[in-house]
Amino acid sequence: MKKANITIEYCPKCGWLLRSAWMAQELLTTFELEIDSVSLKPSETGGLFQISVDGDVIYDRKTAGGFPQPKELKQLIRDKIAPDKSLGHSEAK
Repeated sequence: MKKANITIEYCPKCGWLLRSAWMAQELLTTFELEIDSVSLKPSETGGLFQISVDGDVIYDRKTAGGFPQPKELKQLIRDKIAPDKSLGHSEAK
């Protein structure tokens, strides 16, 4: 099984490094067997916050109107890389 490469591109001028690192930690913990890498990429574009899987943007802060909640982000990643994976209590409504 090919493992996914995730990139979190963030605006360093906006102070979003800690948020990006926390999200990376959440993803690495949840998808430790499915992910090859999570990269944090400082953006040269102000206000940018995007998450991509293998080059495909799956979340864009400007389009979505804000930052993803952990549950939402994990579901987006799961649907892309491991559709049959249970997220356990994270999926409870």
